[in-house]
Amino acid sequence: MTTFLSILFLVLLLTCAVAALMVPDLIGAISIFGAFSFAAAIFFAVLGAVDVAFTEAAVGAVITTLFFVSALYRTGDRKMRADR
Repeated sequence: MTTFLSILFLVLLLTCAVAALMVPDLIGAISIFGAFSFAAAIFFAVLGAVDVAFTEAAVGAVITTLFFVSALYRTGDRKMRADR
């Protein structure tokens, strides 16, 4: 069962990583990054590392996502441009 869940979460994490790279909207990439961190936190909890899962959920999924969103709104650039 653990092998199946490991493969499932690996596919989910790879899908989130590729989707975050492919989306042209920065707020969408930040949202996908938050989902990536949340999936990683769930995976750590399934493996039994509850302390690591709690830290990943608090820091990765919440605080980092909020910092990225606030930095995006402070800079005012909402879309990635191809000319950069």
